[in-house]
Amino acid sequence: MNVTNRISANAETAPARARPRTVFVKAFGCQMNVYDGERMVDVLRAKGFQPSDTPEEADLVILNTCHIREKAAEKVYSELGRLRQLREKRRERGADMAIAVAGCVAQAEGEAMLKRAPAIDFIFGPQAIQRLPDLVERLDAGERHMVETDFPAEDKFAELDGKAKAPPAVPPAAFLAVQEGCDKFCTFCVVPYTRGAEYSRPAADILREAERLVEKGAREITLLGQNVNAWHGEGLDGTTWNLARLLEELARIEALHALRFTTSHPNDMDGALVAAFAGNDKLMPYLHLPVQAGSDRILKAMNRKHTAQDYIRLIEEIRAARPDIAISGDFIVGFPGETEADFEATLALVEEVQYAHAYSFRYSPRPGTPAAALEEQVPEEVKRERLARLQELLAKQQREFNGRFLDKEFDLLLTGPGKHEGQLVGRSPWLQAVHVPGVGHKVGDIVRVRVTDIGKNALGAHVIA
Repeated sequence: MNVTNRISANAETAPARARPRTVFVKAFGCQMNVYDGERMVDVLRAKGFQPSDTPEEADLVILNTCHIREKAAEKVYSELGRLRQLREKRRERGADMAIAVAGCVAQAEGEAMLKRAPAIDFIFGPQAIQRLPDLVERLDAGERHMVETDFPAEDKFAELDGKAKAPPAVPPAAFLAVQEGCDKFCTFCVVPYTRGAEYSRPAADILREAERLVEKGAREITLLGQNVNAWHGEGLDGTTWNLARLLEELARIEALHALRFTTSHPNDMDGALVAAFAGNDKLMPYLHLPVQAGSDRILKAMNRKHTAQDYIRLIEEIRAARPDIAISGDFIVGFPGETEADFEATLALVEEVQYAHAYSFRYSPRPGTPAAALEEQVPEEVKRERLARLQELLAKQQREFNGRFLDKEFDLLLTGPGKHEGQLVGRSPWLQAVHVPGVGHKVGDIVRVRVTDIGKNALGAHVIA
């Protein structure tokens, strides 16, 4: 998912400094990057850093990057240019600022980033977050242009737990990574090269972190993974659990109101997980299940290992278990060799499935992936035209889905301020943004609402109890 988030953290005061050091982390891309950014916050908080809401006054700025699409990577270099100018202005005032790059672009490009953007002080990949305090110490000692992109032998999450300091509070809707990496090797995707092989955290560690999040104020938890439904971790009883069993155990946390998970792969959607949508009262009726294309020929070229009919049958099983479920997806338009007939097959699949929401993008070659070397690259103007047609259809389906909710009632967790003054916002069980008048309520409250307005991307509602 393409969202940009700003995360602040704390860093430790050196005795000679007049004030504590501050750090600002900007996360690009998926929710996993947001989660990783929060872990950077935690490990630097343990070193005494304090938060900065903006990069302008931060002593350390970290860009946590996404490499899924070319546009996301180019945004990073644009931001680095702005930070370089900001640092020059700060130096004119006798201050300074360190610049670091983390995440998937850092992992993929490493030393090449320093040649293109020498203003970077150090670079580290998604598997090296636990080494961030050491990198800061080396920076303090005068080192620059450090690159940490190895895949370490130690358990990243265990190392982070050992070095991190818990935040004083967490948002009402929190993220929790349970799985990382990918073994699927889709021909368009860099994730196996930047995040490594699939790894599932032990259930005991996940439950312990979930309980901490709830103690700090979380009422909803979204489980994260590149292929989250591939999670098969060591259970509390010593056996291997699947994701459905983990969700069952998480639902026992009394103060936890709701559970979600993302992102899933169709090939890992087993019967137990499908049944969980019917049997787990805390599991919300929303599933993000990317298909990428509707043509079997293109799916094979993508190395997806499922057909369009496999996907459609799976959707039918899921809807049989939970008829009101909202299905979301991902689509790539203009994959190498895609013909008009292939694209029409994608439109046909979309018509069959009827999505509540979806993300769709033009194909962009990622260096080092097999698809980047394929012949028959589709012209950009053809990609643009096809993407416009697909997005028009998806937008129509989203409007139709949202239109069903007029006068519908449900419980809503209030997670933050709304678009307008005096409003609060939360997410419906089906993940739509819902804006309500905030008088008499606060972030973290769970209220009963009735939908009164239908928007393109959000709902309006009033509290009824």
